[in-house]
Amino acid sequence: MTEKQTALMQQNKGIYTDLFYMCFPLLAMAIMFYGFRVALLCATAVITANLCDRLVALLRRTSYTKHEWSSEAFAFMLTLLMPATVSYYVVIAGTLATVMIGKEAFGGYGAYPFHPTAVGYATVAVSWPNQVFQYPEPVLFNALPLGDVSSVTLVESPLHVLKTGGLPTLDNTKLLLGNYAGPMGITALLVILACALFLWNRKRIQLHVPVVFLLTCAVIVFFAPRLGDVTPFSMPWTHVADRLNMVKYEIGGGGILFAAVFLLTDPVILPKTRAAQVVYCVLLGIMTMMFRYYGNYETGVCFALLAVNSISGWVERTTQRIVNRKGVIKREC
Repeated sequence: MTEKQTALMQQNKGIYTDLFYMCFPLLAMAIMFYGFRVALLCATAVITANLCDRLVALLRRTSYTKHEWSSEAFAFMLTLLMPATVSYYVVIAGTLATVMIGKEAFGGYGAYPFHPTAVGYATVAVSWPNQVFQYPEPVLFNALPLGDVSSVTLVESPLHVLKTGGLPTLDNTKLLLGNYAGPMGITALLVILACALFLWNRKRIQLHVPVVFLLTCAVIVFFAPRLGDVTPFSMPWTHVADRLNMVKYEIGGGGILFAAVFLLTDPVILPKTRAAQVVYCVLLGIMTMMFRYYGNYETGVCFALLAVNSISGWVERTTQRIVNRKGVIKREC
Protein backbone atom coordinates (compact mmCIF):
# COMPACT_ATOMS: atom_id res chain seq x y z
CA MET A 1 0.00 0.00 0.00
CA THR A 2 1.37 3.42 -1.01
CA GLU A 3 1.82 6.37 1.34
CA LYS A 4 -1.10 8.13 -0.36
CA GLN A 5 -3.37 5.14 0.20
CA THR A 6 -2.24 4.88 3.82
CA ALA A 7 -2.98 8.57 4.40
CA LEU A 8 -6.40 8.20 2.76
CA MET A 9 -7.16 5.19 4.92
CA GLN A 10 -6.31 7.15 8.05
CA GLN A 11 -8.48 10.03 6.85
CA ASN A 12 -11.45 7.74 6.23
CA LYS A 13 -10.77 5.46 9.18
CA GLY A 14 -13.90 3.82 10.47
CA ILE A 15 -16.20 4.69 7.57
CA TYR A 16 -16.26 1.21 6.04
CA THR A 17 -16.42 -0.42 9.45
CA ASP A 18 -19.58 1.55 10.21
CA LEU A 19 -21.01 0.78 6.76
CA PHE A 20 -20.28 -2.89 7.33
CA TYR A 21 -22.01 -2.91 10.71
CA MET A 22 -24.99 -0.95 9.36
CA CYS A 23 -25.67 -3.81 6.96
CA PHE A 24 -26.55 -6.06 9.91
CA PRO A 25 -29.92 -4.40 10.74
CA LEU A 26 -30.92 -4.91 7.10
CA LEU A 27 -29.71 -8.50 7.28
CA ALA A 28 -31.80 -9.03 10.43
CA MET A 29 -34.93 -7.88 8.59
CA ALA A 30 -34.08 -10.21 5.70
CA ILE A 31 -33.68 -13.14 8.10
CA MET A 32 -37.17 -12.44 9.48
CA PHE A 33 -38.65 -12.66 5.99
CA TYR A 34 -36.51 -15.35 4.36
CA GLY A 35 -34.68 -17.28 7.07
CA PHE A 36 -30.98 -18.00 7.57
CA ARG A 37 -30.28 -18.61 3.89
CA VAL A 38 -29.66 -14.86 3.54
CA ALA A 39 -27.13 -14.98 6.39
CA LEU A 40 -25.24 -17.77 4.60
CA LEU A 41 -25.27 -15.76 1.37
CA CYS A 42 -23.86 -12.69 3.12
CA ALA A 43 -21.27 -14.75 4.98
CA THR A 44 -20.19 -16.33 1.69
CA ALA A 45 -19.69 -12.88 0.17
CA VAL A 46 -17.79 -11.47 3.15
CA ILE A 47 -15.46 -14.49 3.41
CA THR A 48 -14.82 -14.41 -0.35
CA ALA A 49 -13.98 -10.70 -0.17
CA ASN A 50 -11.58 -11.24 2.72
CA LEU A 51 -9.83 -14.10 0.88
CA CYS A 52 -9.52 -11.89 -2.22
CA ASP A 53 -7.75 -9.20 -0.20
CA ARG A 54 -5.40 -11.76 1.30
CA LEU A 55 -4.65 -13.27 -2.13
CA VAL A 56 -3.90 -9.85 -3.63
CA ALA A 57 -1.58 -9.01 -0.74
CA LEU A 58 0.22 -12.30 -1.33
CA LEU A 59 0.56 -11.70 -5.08
CA ARG A 60 1.82 -8.16 -4.53
CA ARG A 61 4.16 -9.38 -1.81
CA THR A 62 2.80 -6.93 0.71
CA SER A 63 1.32 -7.49 4.13
CA TYR A 64 -2.41 -7.95 4.47
CA THR A 65 -3.96 -4.80 5.94
CA LYS A 66 -5.98 -5.73 9.00
CA HIS A 67 -9.03 -3.71 10.07
CA GLU A 68 -9.52 -2.38 6.52
CA TRP A 69 -13.11 -3.38 5.96
CA SER A 70 -13.87 -1.83 2.57
CA SER A 71 -13.90 -5.10 0.59
CA GLU A 72 -16.09 -6.84 3.15
CA ALA A 73 -18.48 -3.85 3.23
CA PHE A 74 -18.70 -3.74 -0.58
CA ALA A 75 -19.44 -7.48 -0.75
CA PHE A 76 -22.02 -7.27 2.04
CA MET A 77 -23.85 -4.42 0.29
CA LEU A 78 -23.74 -6.28 -3.02
CA THR A 79 -25.42 -9.34 -1.51
CA LEU A 80 -28.18 -7.23 0.05
CA LEU A 81 -28.96 -5.92 -3.45
CA MET A 82 -29.82 -9.44 -4.67
CA PRO A 83 -32.81 -11.75 -4.09
CA ALA A 84 -32.82 -14.23 -1.23
CA THR A 85 -33.03 -17.07 -3.78
CA VAL A 86 -29.88 -16.14 -5.67
CA SER A 87 -27.37 -18.97 -6.07
CA TYR A 88 -24.22 -19.07 -3.99
CA TYR A 89 -22.03 -19.15 -7.10
CA VAL A 90 -23.63 -15.89 -8.30
CA VAL A 91 -22.75 -14.26 -4.98
CA ILE A 92 -19.17 -15.54 -5.24
CA ALA A 93 -18.86 -14.35 -8.86
CA GLY A 94 -20.28 -10.95 -7.95
CA THR A 95 -17.90 -10.61 -5.02
CA LEU A 96 -14.92 -11.53 -7.20
CA ALA A 97 -15.96 -8.83 -9.68
CA THR A 98 -16.48 -6.36 -6.84
CA VAL A 99 -13.10 -6.83 -5.19
CA MET A 100 -10.79 -8.02 -7.96
CA ILE A 101 -12.13 -5.82 -10.79
CA GLY A 102 -13.91 -2.97 -9.05
CA LYS A 103 -11.27 -2.37 -6.40
CA GLU A 104 -7.95 -4.19 -6.80
CA ALA A 105 -7.59 -3.91 -10.60
CA PHE A 106 -7.28 -0.14 -10.21
CA GLY A 107 -4.69 -0.28 -7.45
CA GLY A 108 -6.68 -1.16 -4.34
CA TYR A 109 -8.04 1.03 -1.59
CA GLY A 110 -8.51 4.67 -2.54
CA ALA A 111 -7.58 4.19 -6.20
CA TYR A 112 -10.80 2.86 -7.74
CA PRO A 113 -12.73 5.27 -10.05
CA PHE A 114 -15.98 3.22 -9.97
CA HIS A 115 -17.86 2.07 -6.92
CA PRO A 116 -16.88 -1.61 -6.50
CA THR A 117 -20.36 -2.66 -5.39
CA ALA A 118 -21.85 -1.15 -8.55
CA VAL A 119 -19.26 -3.04 -10.63
CA GLY A 120 -20.21 -6.32 -8.96
CA TYR A 121 -23.94 -5.68 -9.30
CA ALA A 122 -23.66 -4.79 -12.98
CA THR A 123 -21.70 -7.99 -13.55
CA VAL A 124 -24.29 -10.31 -12.00
CA ALA A 125 -27.27 -8.37 -13.39
CA VAL A 126 -26.01 -8.72 -16.96
CA SER A 127 -24.80 -12.30 -16.51
CA TRP A 128 -27.71 -13.79 -14.54
CA PRO A 129 -30.76 -11.51 -15.00
CA ASN A 130 -33.20 -14.36 -14.35
CA GLN A 131 -31.69 -14.85 -10.90
CA VAL A 132 -31.22 -11.18 -10.04
CA PHE A 133 -34.65 -9.87 -11.08
CA GLN A 134 -36.93 -12.66 -9.81
CA TYR A 135 -37.90 -12.59 -6.14
CA PRO A 136 -39.59 -14.82 -3.55
CA GLU A 137 -42.57 -13.49 -1.63
CA PRO A 138 -41.49 -12.53 1.90
CA VAL A 139 -43.32 -14.33 4.69
CA LEU A 140 -42.53 -13.68 8.34
CA PHE A 141 -40.61 -16.58 9.91
CA ASN A 142 -41.16 -18.83 6.88
CA ALA A 143 -37.58 -19.77 6.03
CA LEU A 144 -36.35 -20.57 2.54
CA PRO A 145 -34.33 -23.77 2.05
CA LEU A 146 -30.63 -23.28 2.77
CA GLY A 147 -29.66 -25.12 -0.41
CA ASP A 148 -31.77 -25.80 -3.46
CA VAL A 149 -34.54 -23.22 -3.97
CA SER A 150 -35.86 -24.45 -7.32
CA SER A 151 -39.24 -25.25 -5.74
CA VAL A 152 -39.71 -21.68 -4.47
CA THR A 153 -42.23 -19.58 -6.43
CA LEU A 154 -40.68 -16.41 -7.80
CA VAL A 155 -42.53 -13.24 -8.76
CA GLU A 156 -41.82 -9.83 -10.25
CA SER A 157 -41.16 -6.85 -8.00
CA PRO A 158 -43.36 -3.71 -7.92
CA LEU A 159 -40.70 -2.06 -10.09
CA HIS A 160 -41.75 -4.36 -12.92
CA VAL A 161 -45.26 -2.91 -12.64
CA LEU A 162 -43.79 0.59 -12.85
CA LYS A 163 -41.72 -0.34 -15.88
CA THR A 164 -44.83 -1.50 -17.73
CA GLY A 165 -46.62 1.80 -17.02
CA GLY A 166 -48.72 0.58 -14.11
CA LEU A 167 -49.09 1.70 -10.51
CA PRO A 168 -48.37 -0.78 -7.68
CA THR A 169 -50.89 -1.24 -4.90
CA LEU A 170 -48.71 -1.65 -1.81
CA ASP A 171 -49.88 -0.20 1.46
CA ASN A 172 -47.52 2.15 3.25
CA THR A 173 -46.76 -0.26 6.09
CA LYS A 174 -45.49 -2.95 3.73
CA LEU A 175 -43.46 -0.39 1.80
CA LEU A 176 -41.81 1.02 4.93
CA LEU A 177 -41.04 -2.40 6.43
CA GLY A 178 -39.97 -4.01 3.16
CA ASN A 179 -42.66 -6.68 3.26
CA TYR A 180 -42.93 -7.16 -0.50
CA ALA A 181 -41.07 -9.03 -3.22
CA GLY A 182 -37.70 -7.44 -3.85
CA PRO A 183 -33.97 -7.62 -3.07
CA MET A 184 -33.31 -9.23 0.28
CA GLY A 185 -31.86 -6.28 2.17
CA ILE A 186 -32.80 -2.96 0.61
CA THR A 187 -36.58 -2.79 0.87
CA ALA A 188 -36.92 -1.93 4.58
CA LEU A 189 -37.08 1.86 4.27
CA LEU A 190 -37.42 2.59 7.99
CA VAL A 191 -34.28 0.58 8.77
CA ILE A 192 -32.33 2.35 6.01
CA LEU A 193 -33.41 5.73 7.36
CA ALA A 194 -32.30 4.70 10.87
CA CYS A 195 -28.93 3.63 9.44
CA ALA A 196 -28.65 6.98 7.66
CA LEU A 197 -29.23 8.86 10.91
CA PHE A 198 -26.58 6.78 12.65
CA LEU A 199 -24.02 7.34 9.87
CA TRP A 200 -24.79 11.06 9.76
CA ASN A 201 -24.44 11.35 13.53
CA ARG A 202 -21.07 9.59 13.26
CA LYS A 203 -20.11 12.03 10.47
CA ARG A 204 -19.68 9.13 8.04
CA ILE A 205 -22.01 10.66 5.44
CA GLN A 206 -22.78 14.24 4.40
CA LEU A 207 -26.51 14.75 4.52
CA HIS A 208 -26.75 17.01 1.46
CA VAL A 209 -25.43 14.20 -0.79
CA PRO A 210 -28.39 11.78 -0.46
CA VAL A 211 -30.87 14.66 -0.13
CA VAL A 212 -29.88 16.29 -3.45
CA PHE A 213 -29.90 12.92 -5.21
CA LEU A 214 -33.33 11.93 -3.86
CA LEU A 215 -34.83 15.36 -4.63
CA THR A 216 -33.57 15.16 -8.21
CA CYS A 217 -35.15 11.74 -8.68
CA ALA A 218 -38.39 12.91 -7.06
CA VAL A 219 -38.67 16.01 -9.26
CA ILE A 220 -38.17 13.96 -12.44
CA VAL A 221 -40.77 11.40 -11.34
CA PHE A 222 -43.31 14.06 -10.39
CA PHE A 223 -43.08 16.04 -13.62
CA ALA A 224 -42.48 13.11 -15.98
CA PRO A 225 -43.93 9.95 -14.39
CA ARG A 226 -43.96 6.72 -16.37
CA LEU A 227 -47.69 6.26 -15.92
CA GLY A 228 -49.98 5.49 -18.82
CA ASP A 229 -52.57 8.20 -18.03
CA VAL A 230 -49.99 10.91 -17.36
CA THR A 231 -47.66 12.09 -20.13
CA PRO A 232 -44.64 14.39 -19.74
CA PHE A 233 -46.71 17.06 -21.51
CA SER A 234 -49.53 16.97 -18.96
CA MET A 235 -49.86 20.00 -16.75
CA PRO A 236 -48.15 19.38 -13.37
CA TRP A 237 -51.28 20.30 -11.43
CA THR A 238 -53.20 17.43 -13.01
CA HIS A 239 -53.21 13.87 -11.60
CA VAL A 240 -51.37 15.13 -8.50
CA ALA A 241 -52.33 12.09 -6.39
CA ASP A 242 -51.03 9.69 -9.03
CA ARG A 243 -47.83 11.69 -9.39
CA LEU A 244 -47.19 11.60 -5.65
CA ASN A 245 -47.86 7.86 -5.58
CA MET A 246 -45.33 7.40 -8.36
CA VAL A 247 -42.77 9.38 -6.36
CA LYS A 248 -43.47 7.15 -3.36
CA TYR A 249 -42.97 3.91 -5.28
CA GLU A 250 -40.02 5.07 -7.39
CA ILE A 251 -38.07 6.46 -4.43
CA GLY A 252 -39.19 3.78 -2.00
CA GLY A 253 -38.50 0.79 -4.24
CA GLY A 254 -35.61 -0.54 -6.22
CA GLY A 255 -32.72 0.47 -4.07
CA ILE A 256 -32.68 4.24 -4.63
CA LEU A 257 -32.79 5.03 -0.89
CA PHE A 258 -30.26 2.29 -0.13
CA ALA A 259 -27.90 3.62 -2.80
CA ALA A 260 -28.32 7.18 -1.54
CA VAL A 261 -27.18 6.20 1.95
CA PHE A 262 -24.69 3.38 1.37
CA LEU A 263 -23.21 3.88 -2.12
CA LEU A 264 -23.27 7.55 -3.12
CA THR A 265 -21.46 8.72 -0.01
CA ASP A 266 -18.30 6.66 -0.61
CA PRO A 267 -15.44 9.10 0.15
CA VAL A 268 -13.18 7.74 -2.60
CA ILE A 269 -15.51 8.33 -5.57
CA LEU A 270 -17.40 11.35 -4.21
CA PRO A 271 -16.08 14.74 -5.40
CA LYS A 272 -14.31 16.67 -2.68
CA THR A 273 -15.93 20.12 -2.97
CA ARG A 274 -19.53 20.77 -1.98
CA ALA A 275 -20.45 22.44 -5.29
CA ALA A 276 -19.09 19.48 -7.26
CA GLN A 277 -20.94 17.07 -4.99
CA VAL A 278 -24.25 18.83 -5.70
CA VAL A 279 -23.67 18.69 -9.47
CA TYR A 280 -22.57 15.06 -9.17
CA CYS A 281 -25.74 14.10 -7.27
CA VAL A 282 -28.01 15.95 -9.71
CA LEU A 283 -26.38 14.16 -12.67
CA LEU A 284 -26.67 10.86 -10.84
CA GLY A 285 -30.36 11.44 -10.14
CA ILE A 286 -31.00 12.21 -13.82
CA MET A 287 -29.04 9.17 -15.00
CA THR A 288 -30.75 6.90 -12.49
CA MET A 289 -34.20 7.80 -13.78
CA MET A 290 -33.07 7.58 -17.41
CA PHE A 291 -31.77 4.05 -16.80
CA ARG A 292 -35.06 3.18 -15.09
CA TYR A 293 -37.20 4.66 -17.82
CA TYR A 294 -35.27 3.50 -20.88
CA GLY A 295 -32.91 0.75 -19.71
CA ASN A 296 -33.41 -2.97 -20.04
CA TYR A 297 -33.38 -3.57 -16.29
CA GLU A 298 -35.86 -2.38 -13.71
CA THR A 299 -33.13 -1.27 -11.28
CA GLY A 300 -30.92 1.42 -12.76
CA VAL A 301 -29.11 3.12 -9.89
CA CYS A 302 -25.95 0.98 -9.99
CA PHE A 303 -25.63 1.39 -13.76
CA ALA A 304 -26.15 5.13 -13.35
CA LEU A 305 -23.51 5.22 -10.64
CA LEU A 306 -20.97 3.62 -12.97
CA ALA A 307 -21.83 6.08 -15.74
CA VAL A 308 -21.48 9.17 -13.55
CA ASN A 309 -18.34 7.80 -11.84
CA SER A 310 -16.69 7.89 -15.26
CA ILE A 311 -17.02 11.68 -15.40
CA SER A 312 -16.82 12.56 -11.68
CA GLY A 313 -13.27 13.91 -12.08
CA TRP A 314 -14.36 16.13 -14.96
CA VAL A 315 -17.38 17.30 -12.92
CA GLU A 316 -15.12 18.32 -10.04
CA ARG A 317 -12.60 20.14 -12.23
CA THR A 318 -15.26 21.95 -14.25
CA THR A 319 -17.27 22.97 -11.20
CA GLN A 320 -14.15 24.23 -9.47
CA ARG A 321 -13.17 26.33 -12.49
CA ILE A 322 -16.63 27.90 -12.59
CA VAL A 323 -16.60 28.62 -8.86
CA ASN A 324 -13.10 30.11 -9.03
CA ARG A 325 -14.01 32.24 -12.06
CA LYS A 326 -17.04 33.64 -10.27
CA GLY A 327 -14.85 34.33 -7.26
CA VAL A 328 -12.38 36.30 -9.41
CA ILE A 329 -15.19 38.29 -11.03
CA LYS A 330 -16.67 39.07 -7.64
CA ARG A 331 -13.33 40.26 -6.25
CA GLU A 332 -12.71 42.45 -9.32
CA CYS A 333 -16.10 44.10 -8.92
